[in-house]
Amino acid sequence: MTAKENRRANIKLTTVDDLFTTEEGRNTQHKEQIKDIPLSDISDFLDHPFKVKADDAMLEMAESVKQYGVLVPVLVRPKTDGGFEMVAGHRRKKASELAGIESIPCIVRELDDDQATIIMVDSNLQREHVSPSEKAFAYRMKLNAMKRQAGRPSKENAAQVGQDINGKYSVEILAEQVGESRNQIKRFIRLTELIPPYSRNGRRQANRI
Repeated sequence: MTAKENRRANIKLTTVDDLFTTEEGRNTQHKEQIKDIPLSDISDFLDHPFKVKADDAMLEMAESVKQYGVLVPVLVRPKTDGGFEMVAGHRRKKASELAGIESIPCIVRELDDDQATIIMVDSNLQREHVSPSEKAFAYRMKLNAMKRQAGRPSKENAAQVGQDINGKYSVEILAEQVGESRNQIKRFIRLTELIPPYSRNGRRQANRI
């Protein structure tokens, strides 16, 4: 097994099963329901760092969606000004658009910014191909969300601020979850200073950086 395969085997992210359990299970636990929502009512996740390309793989997915529909529901959260924000499922949404489908099955879940950020990053890091720039911004977004959840300040480019109850820094916990070294996480985050972000504006972008 190569070092890359070893590292991928050690990744401990939120699994698809964790994100999308059965409708019955979700209804029982969280009173959630799967319902069809028009694509026009769903906006992309603000400052989503993962590119959704209309490449050959996407065209194949669109053809599959055209034939069989979207088999795994996407995850969205309600927006305060109406409509919904995509949390996990940007590729399925794009494939549906290419297939000419106007609505998509969705799990609607109430999530705060940090919860939504962590789920968005975890679900996309499981893709087969993730570029270094996508990882860099995703790691930074998740790390800052983890710090806020732990009640610590999210200082710009601070790789570690405070410790959790087990004496671990947020960057150490993130490194364990994604199968990278602590220093590699820091290098990725420093990379974000060399790459223009997708958006300099927006409430959450200001909070995360």
